[in-house]
Parts: sequence; structure tokens; C-alpha cells
Amino acid sequence: MGTALISGSLKVMHAFDFKKGKLHAEEVAVDRLASEFGTPLYVYSEATLLGHYRGLTGALAEVDATVAYAVKANSNLAVLGTLARAGSAFDIVSGGELFRVVQAGGEAARCTFAGVGKTEEEIGFALDQGIYAFVAESEAELRFIDQVAARRKVRAPVAVRVNPDVDAGTHHKITTGTYENKFGIAFEEIEELYGRAAKLKHLRLRGVHMHIGSQITAVGPFRAALKKMVPLVSRLRDRFGLEFFDIGGGLGIVYDPALASGKESWWEGRSRRPLTPEDYAKAVVPLVRPLGMKILIEPGRFIAGNAGILVARVLYVKKTARKNFVIVDAAMNDLIRPAFYEAYHEIVPVGRAGPRRTVKTDVVGPVCESGDVFCKDRLLPELRTGDLIAFLSAGAYGFTMASNYNTRPRPAEVLVSGKKVLLARRRESLQDLVRGEATA
Repeated sequence: MGTALISGSLKVMHAFDFKKGKLHAEEVAVDRLASEFGTPLYVYSEATLLGHYRGLTGALAEVDATVAYAVKANSNLAVLGTLARAGSAFDIVSGGELFRVVQAGGEAARCTFAGVGKTEEEIGFALDQGIYAFVAESEAELRFIDQVAARRKVRAPVAVRVNPDVDAGTHHKITTGTYENKFGIAFEEIEELYGRAAKLKHLRLRGVHMHIGSQITAVGPFRAALKKMVPLVSRLRDRFGLEFFDIGGGLGIVYDPALASGKESWWEGRSRRPLTPEDYAKAVVPLVRPLGMKILIEPGRFIAGNAGILVARVLYVKKTARKNFVIVDAAMNDLIRPAFYEAYHEIVPVGRAGPRRTVKTDVVGPVCESGDVFCKDRLLPELRTGDLIAFLSAGAYGFTMASNYNTRPRPAEVLVSGKKVLLARRRESLQDLVRGEATA
């Protein structure tokens, strides 16, 4: 995997690049994929997935670290299977995600199960599968897990998620580590809670967990949280015999080339270059090494984000007195991040057929919502009906957050490995959209 230059000064480690004027995914031309599988189309690079997983694993080699991929970022079976074969563990937040991991060849014994609202059915399924640990997010949940385990006459392995009250400095919808958020238990209450949990006969206290947010592009928030957490974790380890400390995920990627070129962005954090595995390890390893515990880390976006693109075709160009609208066949139901988070995705033409003038452009989708907008007044090469474009860095929180809003079939997904192409998920048909429903 090389360093691909996609635009301007932004260099990101991934396997998407222009060759002979055409955007390629590894060794396959993206326009060929669009012709074969249609658009909108998600395209993933196996080399990029593995490169980021192995890079992070290697950087943390000085400690007993396990990378547990966050399934919510991209839960396609082909993606999960690729990572499972490479040795990844998994961070899950639902019974459905556990089912997917097992279906893809992963092991429940290498899964941690987080989330604030686990049901009895999910807890029972995870116990039956042999989950490595539940991450409990309230005392009520701990007691409920104990009850479910008692009915099965087993002991449930658990960790408690600590809310360290550290602001990660990211978008308010993806910050999780302050007392304003629904996640975890307040730092000051943890030691007494572990004492009470230790008296529940059907729980096994196995570890401790934290996670402060997502899309963090600087090491400062990680360092601040760990400096606060490590003394607490040390005391809990000694008192309750804990074996692991899960330091969460949240490692961000650079979506906006302006960051790498020095322009400040309010949304993506203050880092002016991509956060590398080496940067992250340099910050966290010295802090956690003295604990002598197994360290879990839960990256999702960091592994999958730059491993995927969304390909769309221009349907119409609509010019008004004030705007240049480019209407494409992808919509907010396919990639909701711009509408939901005001998120930036770089947009590039799939083919470079000679120089084109740049035009301030709104790229919009066909969904009947004013919020179905991918960008506003962005300087883009002039686009024409029939052109293919790619939304970059769409491998995480893309298809996994897709819906059938406006009764639109969800896109196909393909996984590219060198010259090989796997149809990882076929495009939904209209019949798929009504399967399971009944007429009155």
C-alpha cells in the first residue's frame, strides 16, 4: 500500500489513486466497477483495511495490546472476514453485530460487547456464544447481566465503562466522555461500584473500559484521559484482579484536505496532518505500559474510513441565478454523514478527461429533503451529466448507516483485492424493500 496523492497537498495512506487519468481501487479502474455493478456503489480496498490494522498492531507491539475493530464503522461480512483472518478482535454494540462477527469467521471469545441498552435476548445470546466481556454502562445493567447469567447458571465476564469527564474536542454528536453524555459511569463513583459488583455472584470482574469520543485527530485528549485513568485502573487491578484495560477507540482520519494544508477546521479537531499509528503509540504506550495489563483498543474509522469510497453518477446539472447544482444518484440515505454531522467528504471526478475549469458547486441527492446535500459552494471541476464522481473516505459510517428512506434500495458493496473483485453485497431490489411486509 502506497501513499496516494488524491488532491492538493493531502497525502493519506490508502490504495485509491489515479492511473492513466482514471481513479483506481488498487489495480481495478473504478469506472469499470461502476459499469459492472451500477451506482451508487461502495468500493472497499482490502489492502487499505489490512494496512491500517497491521500498522496499528505493529505500533503497539511494546505492550500486550489487542486491536478490536469497532464493527459499527463497517459491518460488511467481507470486511469483518478480512480482519478476522488477519487476527483482529472485535468491539460490538448489539447482538446483531455479534452474529455478523461469528458469521464472518470471527470468535465471540474475542469480542467485547458495549452499549447502554443491551436486552435480555442479546445478553443471553452473547453468554451462549462465549463473549470475552460485557462492557456495562450503568449499575442497573450490571445487576441485570447478573440476573440473566444466574438463570443460565454461569458467570458473566464484565468490565465497567468509566466516564472520565474528558472533552475530546470533536463534534457534539460523537463526543462520549463527558458527564453530559449518556455513556459510562462517573469517574468518582467507579471504585465503590466495583466493590458492589464484586458481591454479585454471577459476575466475573474482568476489566475496565473507557472511550472518550470519535474522530479525534490529535493525541492530547487521549493523553489527558489516560493520565486521569491509569491510577484508578491500577487500584482496581490490585483490588479485583482485573486482567485488561480497554482504552477505547476514536482515532480520527483527515477528511478535509484543508487540514493538511494548514487551514483550520472547526469540525475535525486541531491536527494539521493525519494521526499516524506511531503518533498514537508514542502518546499512549508510556502511560499504559506500567500497568502490566492486557490493553484493548477499539478503532473503527481509523481502519475502515480511508478504505472505502462511494461512487455516484451525475444525473443533472441545474443552474440558477445563484447556484450551480449537480444532482447525483447517491443521496443522504446512502451516505448520511454530511446531513447528520455536517461532515466533509472530498469529492473527485472518477475520470480526468483533460483540464476543466472549477465551478462553485452544490452536490445534492434526489431525496425529498433540503438536507440532502453533500457540499455547498465547493470549488469542483465542472461536472456534466453522466460523469462519475467519488466521495472519498467513505468506508466508515457509510453503508452501515444507510437506510431505505424514500423507498430507495441500498447500494451494492464490492471489495477489491489487487485485481480481484468480490461482490460483497448485491444491490437491493424493489422486492427486497417490501419483503416481510403485509398488505391490509
